[in-house]
Amino acid sequence: MSRAAALTGIVVISFSAIWVRLAELAPAASAFYRTLYALPVLWVADRLAGTAGRPRRLRWMAAAAGALLAVDLNLWHRSIEWIGAGLATVLANLQVVFVGLVAWILYRERPTRTTLVTVPVVLVGVALISGLGREDAFGANPIAGAVAGVGAALTYAGFLLVFRHAMRGRSERSVGPLLDATAGATAANLILLLAAGEAGSLAPTWPAHGWLVVLALGSQVVGWLLIAHALPRLAGLETAVLLLVQPGLTVLWSQLLFDEPLAAAQWTGVAIVLGGILLVAARGTVEPARENEP
Repeated sequence: MSRAAALTGIVVISFSAIWVRLAELAPAASAFYRTLYALPVLWVADRLAGTAGRPRRLRWMAAAAGALLAVDLNLWHRSIEWIGAGLATVLANLQVVFVGLVAWILYRERPTRTTLVTVPVVLVGVALISGLGREDAFGANPIAGAVAGVGAALTYAGFLLVFRHAMRGRSERSVGPLLDATAGATAANLILLLAAGEAGSLAPTWPAHGWLVVLALGSQVVGWLLIAHALPRLAGLETAVLLLVQPGLTVLWSQLLFDEPLAAAQWTGVAIVLGGILLVAARGTVEPARENEP
């Protein structure tokens, strides 16, 4: 049951980049409305689940995770604008690789040799996705899109690590922490929206905001509630491999719906990045702690 829930949630969020592209709004505006429209639904779900009264420290930690998510969404939406939905989502899922490196810096968890060897290879794949300045590379700005995609992956990894700590040791349902994270993301998204000078895109328009409502209710609410519920109940290797379904599906949807004409070098980059992500997911990102370590 947990496996089916996780897979269903991953299929739902695989359409996220599609809804963002169909909305055709400024990147910061689409990120802001994604979390804003999800807030009232999550608030009602939280009240129905009866998860109120969480420790204030954990609530603030979840909100901080949401702020990282806001940065991730803004970078990811920029990447979608510059290199398309499929490539942007492949790059964002480099988080599987970067989680080990971020954990090494913040928590002194040593990355595996596989991670250390794979990262440089994956960066070659990122360079190929950027098009390397080739005229046949797909995207309005392939190099900037690749840089934004890698930045999205780094902040996504940070979000996952902080959000994991916000839920550590809690037996409650996932809706409460997700509500706090979404509230933190909404506040941060508003600040980023104003800083980007895109406040003029706040006025609701049709059908753009119809797609954003679908994005909020589908990805931010249904998709993430299913994933957050299921992942702690599955083995780490299995969850990591399941998450690889998202970029693969998004590339498929992008080809079917938008016919994004990737250059041969970019397809090679996609294969290298997805292969590197799969290898790290299979072998693990960090070494297990030794018995004599604290």
